Amino acid sequence: MRALVVVAALASCLIGSVPAHAVKLGIVAFQMSAETHARVANAAKAAAEDRGWEVTLLNSAGSLPDHAAQIENLVQKGVDAIVLAMGKPQQVAAQLEAAAAKKIPVVTVMSGTSPHTLFDITVNEYEVGAKIGVYLLGLLNYQGNILMCRYEGHSGTKVRGRVMDIILEENTGVKVLGTHAMARTQSWREDVKAGMEALILRHAGNFKAIWTSFDGQAFVIDDILQAQGYKKGQVFLTGVDGGQEAFRRIRDPNSLFTATVAIPFELMGEAAVDALDDILAGTPKNDITPGPYLFMDAVLVDANNVPPEGEWPW
Repeated sequence: MRALVVVAALASCLIGSVPAHAVKLGIVAFQMSAETHARVANAAKAAAEDRGWEVTLLNSAGSLPDHAAQIENLVQKGVDAIVLAMGKPQQVAAQLEAAAAKKIPVVTVMSGTSPHTLFDITVNEYEVGAKIGVYLLGLLNYQGNILMCRYEGHSGTKVRGRVMDIILEENTGVKVLGTHAMARTQSWREDVKAGMEALILRHAGNFKAIWTSFDGQAFVIDDILQAQGYKKGQVFLTGVDGGQEAFRRIRDPNSLFTATVAIPFELMGEAAVDALDDILAGTPKNDITPGPYLFMDAVLVDANNVPPEGEWPW
């Protein structure tokens, strides 16, 4: 009898220790060939798997129809939560509304907001745009000609460009000789290469700096400049995002890449999972952030504070 009681007690303890079903998390990255999208998505995946969650990671490959279909499939599959990395919430409103109707919490990262999502984990893009824009004009001593490479298809890069416009309006000693507006997302590198190569050749010898809306554009342009024989210091080249490739180029004596504003994408992916963990446990959204954004800090990085290989500035 005593043995039966012990066995029953052990069975009771074991049953009580069995957790509820593993959380099913869907992660949708808009374009995994972009380093920043991949950094967010992979960090969120790792953080979720550390918790024992089941993760479905999807890549929209820059396609809006695929983006919408992937979110719709996750909703139909009945995931418990969704993370969008650099998503397009305004263009997939119907799919996000369906998620909200099923009480599936959605947290976005660097994507903008939607009535159907909880909040966006982001940096203050107005601050980021001001940091890099004023820094670049300072390198020029507020005099000279520049080229620009823009991207209007993402809320963050669009804001950075708008802030730069205001900075240029107030500092008329700096002139924009030419601008390429990146249009394609699925073949964005070819888009940037074709557009900026033409501008660089057309204005050769007449510009001192190139402003880009994100680091990936700057990397393509850096390769063009080096191939055409430009040397470090001849042209200042800036971006925004930060990462090991950006830091490597800043350290590289042959690279013209000068500075970036480093955004903590890995921390953002982890923060998305932390927030969803709290939400699923019953924490009210307003206890995490009172508004539509959860802001994180970004750091301007140049040769003076670039971290050693494999390290980060935060």
